[in-house]
Amino acid sequence: MHICPTLETERLILRPFVDNDLDRYFAIHDSPEVRAALHVDPDFDREMAWGGLARWLGQWALRNSGNWAVELKSSGDLVGRAGPHRPAIADWPGLEIGWTLDPAHWGHGYATEAGRASIDWAFANHDDEELFSCILPSNIASQAVAQRLGYTLREEKILSILPSTPIGIWVLPRPA
Repeated sequence: MHICPTLETERLILRPFVDNDLDRYFAIHDSPEVRAALHVDPDFDREMAWGGLARWLGQWALRNSGNWAVELKSSGDLVGRAGPHRPAIADWPGLEIGWTLDPAHWGHGYATEAGRASIDWAFANHDDEELFSCILPSNIASQAVAQRLGYTLREEKILSILPSTPIGIWVLPRPA
């Protein structure tokens, strides 16, 4: 059984989710900006948010990947989630690095900082030759983060998780 590690960056703590994160996690994903950026299910509610927390922890246990709770060192506030993600979806491209932050904390470089730590951890702890980031074409902010992290757009394609909208498949090769 894998255990979710805790990482620290200059300004962030990436840690396992805990039950007390539920209300904050729900509020972040329920914001109009995050709902639009991720095409969050219109029926998404607090119970579904709890299922999301449980899935992240379960993925760590089963696949040595998942998302971390992203916490500000300066205040201890939960501001989002980020990390390596390998869901059990047949057409998923591979190990993805993803990030979702509270819109109140956009534009401060936290997604890039959490993304960089996630990439470094993923390449150090997995044998994948490339990492992916699946980003909707309308999500310009996440595309900019991916570019800052060194990703390039490989293609746009339909995935079973969102069959009505193409998703950009961004790729980052393992450093030489």
